[in-house]
Amino acid sequence: MPELTIFEKVFVWTIPVLFAITVHEVAHGWVAGQLGDPTAKSAGRLTLNPIKHIDPLGTVILPLILLYASNFIFGWAKPVPVSWKNLNHPRRDMALVALAGPAANLLMMILWALLAKLVMLFPNDANWGIRLIAYMCSAGIIINIVLMVLNLVPILPLDGGRVISALLPVSWARTYSHLEPYGLIILIILLVTEVLDKTIGPIITGIQTFVYRYL
Repeated sequence: MPELTIFEKVFVWTIPVLFAITVHEVAHGWVAGQLGDPTAKSAGRLTLNPIKHIDPLGTVILPLILLYASNFIFGWAKPVPVSWKNLNHPRRDMALVALAGPAANLLMMILWALLAKLVMLFPNDANWGIRLIAYMCSAGIIINIVLMVLNLVPILPLDGGRVISALLPVSWARTYSHLEPYGLIILIILLVTEVLDKTIGPIITGIQTFVYRYL
């Protein structure tokens, strides 16, 4: 298929990215609510309205820069508020709430893959609209894989870090939690040094290959 214009790229990526980050955050809040914490619901964050979840940097500025500079896009939404003390079993439930986000991305990845299968039923010379939907499916698949895998990296405040914190002995978890203020800095260092890409890149590629081959 021919290269997309910048306007077509914006159209193709906007819906998958908004759904990926919005449903990810809503999943955290919904599971927290099921486990005893109504904070997200009280804050009006259990909604698929993306406006409620937009982070100016992570949802708008960074994705637009990446979209203009490359064929790849990444972003994040405002974290849904969760009060761990309200959870029925705080340490166990903390892990379940954390896993809800990546699980939501896994589900969305599967749904985009199934939609891609339907789109493939159309002839290769299908119209412009069908072509853009095909691109959108590809975008939906990759953005959800990236968000799922990246969020499982065991660095606070990522979801993987929350899970590790819940699994560690209490004294170790307290020490581990002291690293949270430096989590973003650590993540940036890993990105700049390409350590993160070498670590999770093959995992992302492997999942993407599996999806296109078997789903």
